[in-house]
Amino acid sequence: MVAVWLLSLKLKNASIVDIVWGLGFVAIAWTGWIIGDGESDRSNLLVAMTSIWGLRLAAYLYWRNHNKGEDYRYQSMRRRQGRSFALKSLVTVFAFHGIVMFVVSTPIQLAMTPDDPRVGPLAVVGVVVWGIGLFFETVGDSQLARFKANPDNAGKILDEGLWRYTRHPNYFGDFCVWWGLWLVAAETSDARIVIIGPLVMTFMLTKVSGVPMLERGLRKRRQGYDTYADRTSGFFPRRPRPASASGPSTS
Repeated sequence: MVAVWLLSLKLKNASIVDIVWGLGFVAIAWTGWIIGDGESDRSNLLVAMTSIWGLRLAAYLYWRNHNKGEDYRYQSMRRRQGRSFALKSLVTVFAFHGIVMFVVSTPIQLAMTPDDPRVGPLAVVGVVVWGIGLFFETVGDSQLARFKANPDNAGKILDEGLWRYTRHPNYFGDFCVWWGLWLVAAETSDARIVIIGPLVMTFMLTKVSGVPMLERGLRKRRQGYDTYADRTSGFFPRRPRPASASGPSTS
């Protein structure tokens, strides 16, 4: 992450941390696979699941952000912090992402140690949960990209497809991916105890840099977003509330 920070200084673009986020988990998983000596089927499964998720996310974010300049969040930080932004970004952006990455990935790391039960039913459940998450992320991102590509939708709110059932299908998908990975890893006693991994990811998605940060911006920039939010779940998918029954959203 220090190397990525140095690259961000050269490019004058801290947004590259978003692309590296998925790739960092892929690097951690492959490092564990190379140096670990745990049960090979589980190690292969975990590295494949992490790689599919991380490479898809990195490729999508690169496609979405390439040649579009620095994200408005980092531009705002740069304006507020002035000359101190370079050093502060090392701590508050790049080191922070690295620490979270390490903590969230601890189940994957520890599942590749010599605790050797065979892959069993819990891993099957984990793969299913992971698959649901990957579906929500991939389809949700695709639907949003098609929606934004239509100039007639400028300033409008996407409330069709998966976005009809949750305001954040991609974040819900991320949630499922990491709980699925933990379930696969949890068949080993070492990884079972580090449930902190998916818990930290859930906290980040629902309370810190995921839903809350995005919602604040959308409520300011999108007219009618409050109405959409009243009828649509904020995280876990459910049928939208009827317009006549709309009230404060509690999801």
